Amino acid sequence: MTHPVVAVVGPTATGKSELGLLLAEHLGGEVVNADAMQLYRGMDIGTAKLTETERRGVAHHQLDVLDVTQEASVAAYQVAARDDVAAIRDRGHVPVLVGGSGLYVRAVLDRLEIPPTDPEVRRSIEREADAVGAPAMHARLVAADPQAAGRILATNLRRVVRALEVIELTGRPFSASLPRREFVSPAVLLGLRADRSVLDERIVRRVAHMWEAGLKQETEMLLGRGLRDGVTAARAIGYRQAVAVVDGVLGEDEARADTVAVTCRYARRQESWFRPDPRIVWIEATDGDMARVLDDALRVLRASGGVEGV
Repeated sequence: MTHPVVAVVGPTATGKSELGLLLAEHLGGEVVNADAMQLYRGMDIGTAKLTETERRGVAHHQLDVLDVTQEASVAAYQVAARDDVAAIRDRGHVPVLVGGSGLYVRAVLDRLEIPPTDPEVRRSIEREADAVGAPAMHARLVAADPQAAGRILATNLRRVVRALEVIELTGRPFSASLPRREFVSPAVLLGLRADRSVLDERIVRRVAHMWEAGLKQETEMLLGRGLRDGVTAARAIGYRQAVAVVDGVLGEDEARADTVAVTCRYARRQESWFRPDPRIVWIEATDGDMARVLDDALRVLRASGGVEGV
């Protein structure tokens, strides 16, 4: 039989990595990463990437595949991650997709056409954005593609620019290339959620642990590898604040507080991204009892009827 992809999604700090690992151990599976920042070599502490020891011998894919100077691409990730899923199935194992980067998850699971890109066209639009500002660019998008404009915040200039780039390159609305909630192959979507106050406290503890574990030193090492030149990696939460500490722009206490605040906002955006998907079966992870969370996940998989040996 074709093993379905077992996907574990949800906001940061809900326990996705641990549940994915437990499921892979229980099902005879291999993990495919769907966290955009864990694609980068050397970005370990600030992304809460499982160490080799913590992976307990379970094969993990799509970790440490990019240098910090390279730009993460959903299109390239889609090809590579789907190849990983196919290879895992060929070995008779269960693919376990784990991560909170919503578009990367959907690039693996759903019918998603990745539109083309052109650096010159993008630079031209970015120059226009520099001249007229984000509100004017969003107004341009409203005129060209109201549906896309309704889904993209006026403050999210990067996505506004991308939408306008696609429209210029394809002559079609950007909304026409948005993913449909239609699996390309069998899959089960498990979502982890926790009470907001509990999640916020976990984020506070996680950020404190990252700094104590050497986030500043890791960032200094990455700066030596060209982190400042990275289009995607340089924007990563935690590293951006650590760079400010290295540069003397922020004190460490300020950087920690800002990292917590930005991470909490990011968790809210993740919730907003995943919440509307009716295919996700949500599992409560507020109490942090991963044995119980695993039992709940296995019950969902048994009810799906698609995974053998549950």
